[in-house]
Amino acid sequence: MQLLDIRNLTVEMKTPHGIVRVLDKVNLQLGKGEIHSLVGESGSGKSLLAKAIVGFANPNWEVTADRLWWNGQDLLAMNTKQRRAVTGRDMAMIFQDPYSYLDPNSTIEQQIVEAIPEGDVRGTFMRRRVDRKTRVKRLLHRVGIRDHESVIDSYPFELSQGVAQKVSIAIAIAHRPRLLIADEPTTAMEPSTKLQIHRLLARLAASQEMSVLLISQDLTSILPETKQLTLLYCGQLMETGPAEEVINHPAHPYTDSMLRMSLQTQQELPHKARLPTLPGAIPTLRHMPIGCRLGPRCPYAQKQCVKAPLATQKQQRVFHCHFPLLELES
Repeated sequence: MQLLDIRNLTVEMKTPHGIVRVLDKVNLQLGKGEIHSLVGESGSGKSLLAKAIVGFANPNWEVTADRLWWNGQDLLAMNTKQRRAVTGRDMAMIFQDPYSYLDPNSTIEQQIVEAIPEGDVRGTFMRRRVDRKTRVKRLLHRVGIRDHESVIDSYPFELSQGVAQKVSIAIAIAHRPRLLIADEPTTAMEPSTKLQIHRLLARLAASQEMSVLLISQDLTSILPETKQLTLLYCGQLMETGPAEEVINHPAHPYTDSMLRMSLQTQQELPHKARLPTLPGAIPTLRHMPIGCRLGPRCPYAQKQCVKAPLATQKQQRVFHCHFPLLELES
């Protein structure tokens, strides 16, 4: 049984100009201890999908799904109190900017202590105080901060971005969640710091059997340990499947374009050389194309693309395209 099982998740948003479907029948499955990368350009709906999973309610959103199950439980059938209990116990989320996540008025120790479950600390008042501090040190060591003395009494603005992100991860794993959603956790970081965060997430997934949903804008930022890879564009699922197969043999033009851009950014380019990007720009919410939303930018688009393509499943791969780049073997 999948730990997280999403079937045909749709999110419609009420705007002054009418209702806009920002997520359109998205499917996603995540197993225990598995790393699943969710990739797409800015505005593709990745963060919105994450918020729908953890239950960040918004009165202007309407979330529907054939199935939104967590460990066999129907999240959409729960009331607010039940949903918060499940989310608070089993899920955690870290964000792109750790400084906006951390409280600027509290020390790092105070913020981590708040995240430690009360039931984990026992004994007399003084004993509990010592136990909390010991647990804070262990959490900082677990996320790769060895010099805890220079961090524990600091405020967020006194830390580097990489250390601040490690602290936010320590807060997230303090209650031992079964699912960690990392929403572009290494954006604007130096390559060495990115590598540290990636190794940390992979180590946590392996050592704690914690599932990780990693959200990214480019394929160079996914973890080598990624088992499943899903690509979104404008709220529609383009392609999903085993990461190695999707990267080595992309079936969807969007996947191929993302791969080409990722490879080019890792190489030195001649002066004023053009990147192999798709033509055009991402449409606004008010002007979403009918049918396949990639159609106006796709070099392989034809008249048939004004109709939304059905899901094509071959082996473990699923893609939505009328004219796939390759025909997979049955």
